Amino acid sequence: MRHNAFSDPKGRPARPVESPPGAWRTLPLDGRFDLVYEDATGTWSNRSLSARELKLGPGRTLLGGIDMRHGGYRGFRVDRIRRLTDGATGERVETGILDRLLGRAEAQRRADAVRIRRQTEARRRGPGRPGVDGATTLTV
Repeated sequence: MRHNAFSDPKGRPARPVESPPGAWRTLPLDGRFDLVYEDATGTWSNRSLSARELKLGPGRTLLGGIDMRHGGYRGFRVDRIRRLTDGATGERVETGILDRLLGRAEAQRRADAVRIRRQTEARRRGPGRPGVDGATTLTV
C-alpha cells in the first residue's frame, strides 16, 4: 500500500497532523496530462506529463512526473500551469487547477484503499471459500 498524507499504515484515514514548518507533503497522483506552462521568465511551452505525485510545500505546490517531450522527471509549479488537459478524458481545465489535482489525488487514494481492502479480504477467505455474496472465490 502506498502511504500518503491521508492514510495511516492500517489503511484508515489519518487524523490531521501538523507538519513541521517548511515540510513538504507528497500525494501520489497517476495520470497523463498535457500542460500549457509558463516558466519563471514568462515563456509559455506545451508539455506532456506522465504524473507521479503532487508535492505540497511552503508557498508552492508542484506537479511531478515524467516530462515526455524533454525526458526525465520534472516538477511543474501548479500556479504556473495555464491549462491542463487530461489525457484520458480530454477534459481541459484553465481555472481551479490545484483543486482539480487535489480532488483527483484523493479519488485515487480512495480507489486504492478499496482495491487493497478487497484484495486483503480475498486473501483471508482463501481459495475455494465463499465470499461475502456467497460466491466461491479462487485466489490465483
